[in-house]
Amino acid sequence: MSGSGVDWDDDDPFEEQREEIENPMKRLFLEYGRDYSFHAVVGIVASVFARVLDLLPPVMLAVALDAVFREEASSTSYSEALPFGGDLVSPYVPASQVEQFYLTVGVIAGAFFFGAAFHWLRNWGFNAFAQNIQHDIRTDTYDKMQRLNMDFFADKQTGEMMSILSNDVNRLERFLNDGMNSLFRMAVMVLGIGVILFAYNWQLALVALLPVPLIAVFTYFFVKIIQPKYAAVRSAVGKVNSRLENNLGGIQVIKSSTTEEYESERVDDVSRDYFDANWDAIETRIKFFPGLRVIAGIGFVVTFLVGGLWVFQGPPGPFTGTLSEGEFVVFILYTQRFIWPMAQFGQIINMYQRARASSARMFGLMDEPSRVAETPDATDLEVREGRVEYDHVTFGYGGREGSDRSDREADGADDEVIVEDIDFTVSGGETLALVGPTGAGKSTVLKLLLRMYDVDQGAIRIDGQDIRKVTLESLRESIGYVSQDTFLFYGTVEENIKYGSFDADREDVIEAAKMAEAHEFIQNLPEGYDTEVGERGVKLSGGQRQRISIARAILKDPDILVLDEATSDVDTETEMLIQRSIDELAADRTTFAIAHRLSTIKDADQILVLEDGRIVERGQHEELLENGGLYSHLWGVQAGEIDELPQEFIERAQRRQARTEVGNDD
Repeated sequence: MSGSGVDWDDDDPFEEQREEIENPMKRLFLEYGRDYSFHAVVGIVASVFARVLDLLPPVMLAVALDAVFREEASSTSYSEALPFGGDLVSPYVPASQVEQFYLTVGVIAGAFFFGAAFHWLRNWGFNAFAQNIQHDIRTDTYDKMQRLNMDFFADKQTGEMMSILSNDVNRLERFLNDGMNSLFRMAVMVLGIGVILFAYNWQLALVALLPVPLIAVFTYFFVKIIQPKYAAVRSAVGKVNSRLENNLGGIQVIKSSTTEEYESERVDDVSRDYFDANWDAIETRIKFFPGLRVIAGIGFVVTFLVGGLWVFQGPPGPFTGTLSEGEFVVFILYTQRFIWPMAQFGQIINMYQRARASSARMFGLMDEPSRVAETPDATDLEVREGRVEYDHVTFGYGGREGSDRSDREADGADDEVIVEDIDFTVSGGETLALVGPTGAGKSTVLKLLLRMYDVDQGAIRIDGQDIRKVTLESLRESIGYVSQDTFLFYGTVEENIKYGSFDADREDVIEAAKMAEAHEFIQNLPEGYDTEVGERGVKLSGGQRQRISIARAILKDPDILVLDEATSDVDTETEMLIQRSIDELAADRTTFAIAHRLSTIKDADQILVLEDGRIVERGQHEELLENGGLYSHLWGVQAGEIDELPQEFIERAQRRQARTEVGNDD
């Protein structure tokens, strides 16, 4: 793209979604506009009446000049001075000059008064139409976005998606309100002015309307040029938002690393790209609008020249007939009014193209296919014993369900298998621990249980029910998940503990907090359970956030508990207290636990040791220590027995640390 040196089509994170959408504006009106067609009709009808009334004062001024202010004023001359409908109004026109004057004043005053009322009604209709659609499409886009697969979010940054929910939706609203309002206003003005001018003098009207085809051709080429440039601007805005959101979220790291200058340069880079893309579009736009004014202005000058000569010299050249002073004034006033609507046509096209680019991105997102979806005959999960079975499960990011590793390699797929042939069974009420080096696939195994992703091969069953055949809501309601990446929402401590269990009362919240060893520190906060935690819980320490997250899971009272490094951010003493509560919570329910600190899971009923996505050992703590395998080596690392570790283990650890394969997961 000119002006930026960047191929925005290749760099647009939503290009694939956007290119699949045909006629996005047509789809917008069909899917969302129908529900609010009444508001649109009110706006359109009111716009027509408002603009018709706006056209009356110049006509009445011409009537006054040609009939009222002449000495030979009469009802006949008054009626004849009207461009059309004179025979219909003639019986109602008073004969005296003074009465005709007051009638003219009354008509002009009425036009302004009723015009104002219709302008209000027009604005109400178009604003209601635009605001309702804006609300619906924003909520629908968000609803679709939050239901997409986790691998979709791995490829998109938060700022890019915020750009769609905020900037794109707002640009759409601007066109639906201002753009459509201006479109119908322009249409009525151009059509109304054309009809009146032709009614007065069709020959001079042709002169006055001469710029119309030139403006149409000029606008056509503008649309062809500006459309891809606006798509580039939308992409650039998303990148600026992503960079800013990312930097603000990591402001503590930036400050502690003294990388303010480096980050300022990175913001400057994406801002410069946006500047280049936007300036490229602006340069096209600022050339277009003055060009429209020049064309429309030429029409006005020619009309003034021909009409002026016609009034005091008679019809010039090939023209015939007469042109009165009042008619000439109408032509001058209307031609002047004609310039602005025609110049606005470019603004409407400008807004339309922006809205089209934005709606294509929104619908592209809405149409994004989901690998994780409920079957039409999905039933609610019934947890009886809590028995969980992984039946030879294989999964890789980007893989397709039902294909194995050899199939994907034969197809030339570049996705990496993360976990392969995972096979185990956990009886109801038992605790299973997953351990292994970083990147072994431990977190992925548990995310498959929650159907954050669907398996590519094999099956996962809970009490004999394939989790792909039950509703997502019933599945996830049955599982309490505490992630190593603790997230708190902006709000109070109590609101965060109650998240997902909104009907819980204060007593239940306090009891859950006590079990998570969080009650004491919460009481010491400025407003206790009503203390605001700040954005992402920034006002709390990592350990405090983690304990609130554990309290949230305890309050949910799930049938199955999943703990993914649930105590990674707390000190050893607090971990001991929390572990005691977790042991009590896990006593009568199936529990999965991931832990790098092996001391926290040594009492588990079953321990699985993963390496490179496969189960390499399984058993209980003492048994695994005696085997002298990977588990015993990891235990030795944590016990400080590094000098006693075999060289092979150290070399394998070095290779694992050196790998940077995309998609590796704990």
